[in-house]
Amino acid sequence: MNANEFEDRLKALRPRLHRYCARMTGSAVNGEDVLQDTLVKALHARAQGAGVDNLEGWLFRIAHNASLDFLRAKFRNTVVPLTEDVEAAPIPEADIVAISFQTFLRLPELQRCAVILKDVLGHSVDEIASIAGCSPTAAKSALQRGRAALRLFAQAPEDTRVPLMSDSDRRKIAAYVHLFRSGDFDAIRVMLADDVKLDLVNRIQLEGRDKIGVYFTRYAQETKWRFALGAVEGKPAMLVFDGTGRMERPAHFVLIDWSESRIIEIRDFLFAPYVLEEATDWVRLD
Repeated sequence: MNANEFEDRLKALRPRLHRYCARMTGSAVNGEDVLQDTLVKALHARAQGAGVDNLEGWLFRIAHNASLDFLRAKFRNTVVPLTEDVEAAPIPEADIVAISFQTFLRLPELQRCAVILKDVLGHSVDEIASIAGCSPTAAKSALQRGRAALRLFAQAPEDTRVPLMSDSDRRKIAAYVHLFRSGDFDAIRVMLADDVKLDLVNRIQLEGRDKIGVYFTRYAQETKWRFALGAVEGKPAMLVFDGTGRMERPAHFVLIDWSESRIIEIRDFLFAPYVLEEATDWVRLD
């Protein structure tokens, strides 16, 4: 497999890898961060001459380890070893898609890994064991116990996470959305820090006020988008709707980071629609 074929395969597998990372980390946004880390590690290993017989299994092992590294850094968690075999039926696809990421996060890591790989992505028990680095017996046990626990967790109602924004933060993000609605991109440019970063997720990363100017020019040229103040997974966000449709669900979203009155980072998920497809927790605030 040459370099171009390798990168094409990475691109094709990106949504499946994100489904895994998002549920392992409990967040579609964090899942994208872990996915990017996974792809960087895969490209580096490839450049170092790593031999790969089963590309998908190899990538999932990298994604699994990257997810655990993320969780340990954030929560200082450890993998819970499981060996007891408890029978439980598979969770139907329609039911498991409706389970929130925060519910998955309540499972021990090996249980979470097993349920996601088997009931969300369709891997075998042997493949789970290979990806997680455990025995097939432990993988099967984790799968059965994870299924049973998820059914219990899913019965309890969950509150929608509304972001706790200060009045100052709310005014800033509301002003940003208002300027997008009115097409006053020159006013937005004035708000940018000199070293502002743009992450057009799954497409390009740029840094510097001058270099990201074309980003706003492209939005100014596209008339179909409609913008609203909202939140995704508790994070204040600009929700972007396709105005040519029914506008029942955002097409994508944008996250903004500030330092005092200056914008220091823009993360736009226009070219990563799978992130919002996986995010069950979004809310419109205006």
